[in-house]
Amino acid sequence: MRRIDFVSLRLFVAVAEELSLTRAGVKEHLSLAAVSKRISDLESHIGCALLYRQHKGVALTPAGQSLLHHARNLMANVEQMHADLSEFSSGVKGHVRIQANASATIEYLPDSLSTFTQAFPEVKIDLEERPSAEIVRSVRDGTTDIGIYAGHLDAHDLEVFSYRRDSLVLVTRKDHPLAKQTTVRMADTLDYEHICFQQDTALHARLQNTAIDLDRSLRIRIQLRSFEAICRMIHAGMGIGILPHHAIRNHLPAMDLVTVDFDEPWAARELRLCVRSYDALSVIARQMVDHLLAESRSTSG
Repeated sequence: MRRIDFVSLRLFVAVAEELSLTRAGVKEHLSLAAVSKRISDLESHIGCALLYRQHKGVALTPAGQSLLHHARNLMANVEQMHADLSEFSSGVKGHVRIQANASATIEYLPDSLSTFTQAFPEVKIDLEERPSAEIVRSVRDGTTDIGIYAGHLDAHDLEVFSYRRDSLVLVTRKDHPLAKQTTVRMADTLDYEHICFQQDTALHARLQNTAIDLDRSLRIRIQLRSFEAICRMIHAGMGIGILPHHAIRNHLPAMDLVTVDFDEPWAARELRLCVRSYDALSVIARQMVDHLLAESRSTSG
């Protein structure tokens, strides 16, 4: 097969989308005669018919359908190449959008993003804290590049990487009856008032569902949006909390709080990182993913 030029492929895609040589010519600013000759030359180069010429317009042959698939992929790759290379036109530049749940935003991302921006100071990073379910939707819809979310949520249609591991613990004042236990079960906590995250978070949903499985319900006194605020309420004697250990460990000494481990399989918690397609990310977004995962591996265990 002789070499096929990119202009002819782009024109063929226009013909396939318009199903008309005339309309494709208008779209690509070419005369009908020029369009017809280019398509005929393309068929000659390939060695088979790509179009059925009909009285009103054209239709794709099986070979035309196959070429359309490959031509669209080639055009998408060329567009991605231009986007990637443009980031290096005057030093490394780019824009990375990240959405992460509260645990990742508070505990892990500050240091990771700091070291990344030291290496790539001209990169713009947009970080938003969001509930895990919303993060998965945003990655799926393409409104964010990278998502970090509670790993028990379903994200089967995305590319998913293990990011961090943590455990949920009971947080109480030292004078609380449960503080004296070495481990607790969820059922042990349900007679007490809980200070919880807001209802749209994965953590809140998990605790509610666990209580329902026990034919019980959470006795929720207050719902808040920050780990520190929840710890302050626990310190004030307003209730107990179930929180990720890494996210609240720095608050414990100052507020004279203690943690108790859960003897429950659901208390083991994984944070995951997801993208729509790693290969389709910009160069700088892929570097961000690599950086976050490398830092995760270096601190694991």
